Amino acid sequence: MDIRRVGVVGAGLMGGGIAEVCARAGLEVTVVEVSADLAAAGRARVAASLGRAVEKGKLPAAERDAALGRLSFGTDLEALADRDLVVEAVVEDPAVKVGVFRRLDAVVSRPDALLGSNTSSIPIVRLARATGRPGQVVGMHFFSPVPVMNLVELIPSVLTSTDTLGRARAFAAEVLHKEVIQAPDRAGFIVNALLSPYTMAAIRMYEGGHASREDIDKGMRLGTNHPMGPLELCDFIGLDVVLAVAGTLYEEFKDPFYAPPPLLRRMIEGGLLGRKAGRGFYEYG
Repeated sequence: MDIRRVGVVGAGLMGGGIAEVCARAGLEVTVVEVSADLAAAGRARVAASLGRAVEKGKLPAAERDAALGRLSFGTDLEALADRDLVVEAVVEDPAVKVGVFRRLDAVVSRPDALLGSNTSSIPIVRLARATGRPGQVVGMHFFSPVPVMNLVELIPSVLTSTDTLGRARAFAAEVLHKEVIQAPDRAGFIVNALLSPYTMAAIRMYEGGHASREDIDKGMRLGTNHPMGPLELCDFIGLDVVLAVAGTLYEEFKDPFYAPPPLLRRMIEGGLLGRKAGRGFYEYG
């Protein structure tokens, strides 16, 4: 496999998870954040995740220590110059992501390096056009928590080369041992194009007073065998991310089915972002 050195932009829940699975796969990983505090928090989050894996008997302590030794965290994007693959995992904002890809194009020096995006919904061609190497840009959508969820959604744009797609697929499947599905480069791809209308419908049902939050979630857990109900899932994902995905889908298709309900916007304006904020549709101690 030609990908041995990986870069990750963003050390949040998704970026840290991607960095962790790459380090556990034996790869040298450099993670870049916008501040030293966020970089340190990202490293602590990954170390805690690896520690839990040891406690549960899923990872020997020696492998945890080796994985941590393969990880470095910092704030200098220039540290990604020699990477074979860089995965962007920043906030779900098109302007921010385009800016990251523009900078990566200038920084990453390897002519055959791949640039991947962990976007949940933003069309890949929009990000690819920010670079001078659009054929080497591909969507690599992981799912949270990355060390547990066994899926990667690969999204080639109309400009992605066959070689790039093949290398990205081999990396996800053979190095990270993930299951891979290939999605079209349309807003939401496969998973979120199906998931977003479901969560929007649940929020509308709750907003309209047609059912309690508990009954909505219990109904989907016990009636369809989902691991968590739609409102619980929104809290887990983060309501700001849920809104960003729904907004991208609605912008592309103009279908009312995708339109974010007013309640979702009001909750975000009130800082009720879900688990990460301690309160969303539910409260979290």
